[in-house]
Amino acid sequence: MTINQIHHLSDRELLRSTRQVADAERRSTAELLALLGEVDKRRLYLGEGCSSLFTYCVQVLHMSEHAAYHRIEGARVARKFPIVLEMVKSGELTLTNAALLGAHLTADNHRALLASVRHKTKREVEHQIASLAPRPDVTPLVRRVVATTAVADRTKPEVPAAGLTPGQPVPARTSEVRRTPATVAASASDRYLVKVTISADGHAKLRKAQDLLRHSIPNGDPAAIIERGLTLLVEHLERAKTAKTLRPRRSPRRSRRSRHIPAAVRRTVWQRDQGQCAFVGSQGRCRETGRLEFHHIVPFADGGATDVANLSLRCQAHNGYEDHLWSAQTWRAAGTETSAAPP
Repeated sequence: MTINQIHHLSDRELLRSTRQVADAERRSTAELLALLGEVDKRRLYLGEGCSSLFTYCVQVLHMSEHAAYHRIEGARVARKFPIVLEMVKSGELTLTNAALLGAHLTADNHRALLASVRHKTKREVEHQIASLAPRPDVTPLVRRVVATTAVADRTKPEVPAAGLTPGQPVPARTSEVRRTPATVAASASDRYLVKVTISADGHAKLRKAQDLLRHSIPNGDPAAIIERGLTLLVEHLERAKTAKTLRPRRSPRRSRRSRHIPAAVRRTVWQRDQGQCAFVGSQGRCRETGRLEFHHIVPFADGGATDVANLSLRCQAHNGYEDHLWSAQTWRAAGTETSAAPP
């Protein structure tokens, strides 16, 4: 199939072809793992002028370092436990998860452990591994990030830095703090390591919170303070977004033709849909729990009521998608043709 042919496929044909190619890719990946495992076993990469299988994958097979690493790890795990090949082929196990599990699989546990991670995400597998091999909590640490200057001050004469000879370029300095991405990783079944960089204002608030809480948290443990702060933040957001409260008041009667969603209706809809997008597609229900919006099943502009029966949770993407579907249906009913694609 050529690129030009793809543009002429119907929606159904495009989805079918995409699944077929994805299935073929998994089969090819499983076959590649088996081949790499045998190349590794026979050390055939040496005769190709490479000192390791990794070098062979990068220099001869032209894989990226990331792709080479995961395929080599997967090949070595599959050599020990051939069931891995079948799981990769069927899509039950990803290469990333195979690499993560490699060090924890044994002859006794591999079948049960592999069965428990079928179709799991990387984060879910990391959590499961943390349950198998919990790590101790890290020591609380708060330290200042040192900023450096990005561009050398051109108004000053160039003076060689210590250890540099005249004429040798002075290393560039940056004016902004280099921020590393925030990370969250499971360290045990019920413990998580969180690494973030906060502003000076945020640090001042943390210090103030430590001082105010010395009576209940004498050591000023940042983890305990952050947990308390998150508890209050979540309670505030749930009150604002879902009208959650311990003592709900009786809502005043409002017209069903108002766009305003009463607190009691928001609470009921949120609980009924379990705080998750309720859109159901051909492959099942959407799992999104972020960027949720209250969606009128029959649009308000077309006479839809603002009540529990006509409201449902949708993620931002599916809310827009259903709006498009409703508009297209309305256009068809009115005899108007449209070729607009879903947003």
